[in-house]
Amino acid sequence: MIRSQLTGIGAYLPRTLVSNDEMAKRVDTSDEWIRERTGIRQRYFAAPDESCAFMATEAARAALADAGVDAAKVDAILLATATPDQAFPATAVRVQAALGCGGFGFDLSAACSGFIYALSMADAMIRAGQVRTVLVIGAEVYSRIMNWEDRGTCVLFGDGAGAVLLQAGEGDGSHADRGILASRLHSQGALADILYVDGAVGQPDKPGHLVMNGREVFRHAVGKLAETVQQTLEASGLTAADIDWLVPHQANMRIIDAVGRKLGLGADKVVVTVDQHANTSAASIPLALHAAYRDGRIKRGQLVLMEALGGGLTWGSALVRLG
Repeated sequence: MIRSQLTGIGAYLPRTLVSNDEMAKRVDTSDEWIRERTGIRQRYFAAPDESCAFMATEAARAALADAGVDAAKVDAILLATATPDQAFPATAVRVQAALGCGGFGFDLSAACSGFIYALSMADAMIRAGQVRTVLVIGAEVYSRIMNWEDRGTCVLFGDGAGAVLLQAGEGDGSHADRGILASRLHSQGALADILYVDGAVGQPDKPGHLVMNGREVFRHAVGKLAETVQQTLEASGLTAADIDWLVPHQANMRIIDAVGRKLGLGADKVVVTVDQHANTSAASIPLALHAAYRDGRIKRGQLVLMEALGGGLTWGSALVRLG
């Protein structure tokens, strides 16, 4: 059978690193307050010339280089973002032009779950035989939608981009295959008002800032994430004990710890970068994946489980054995 093998990983972080102490100069907060509640120590903010498309392109180039694949071989670009540079064209086609790819590209909007959604869509297209080589990217510039009067949210987010390259490969249908073994996606629109952006093209009178009820998000996050992980494992005929690494969405250290405990996974099996990057939404999973891959923790052939929850509410998970 055809498997979507993950053959390249890349990332890009903006040039400007902002510590908690520097944030405290801008809003009424402190390093201690932020670290105790979130685990975040620092984040990166994009400069005016570091657009969503620019960061996505740099991350994509790094993923192509890691895989040793020329951009001309890319059939499609799926870019997950809640902070595109323009209403249209899609940021993905800006990346396509910068890379010199053929094929097609489009954006997906599923907030912090966007990368999992894009990965699942790319996998479906590869398995259907529509494409063979796909760039899946998560890129965000959340610093441009923050309400700097709301210390409860503006300290939580950062900017960045991560990308992976998926290529069609052969498998025998077992969980020993290299590639995406299973994924599960969910949404619950009735919970849309606990995490949203108050404004867009259709609401020009609104400020366009991120609004979050953190307590409600946390209340739903742990159970929903653990449930989707179990669904994905069951679809693959595996258990949490088989996982080499859990790469969760990097939203909050308390959520990461709670999901790990619920799955019975020790901290030594969970990749954490929220302290370094803060919450980069759709970019957080590929950024974390890249960090652990670059430092040698995650190796090719290992079984990696990814999960995320974001505004919508949207949530999902994907299980992949690195190619």
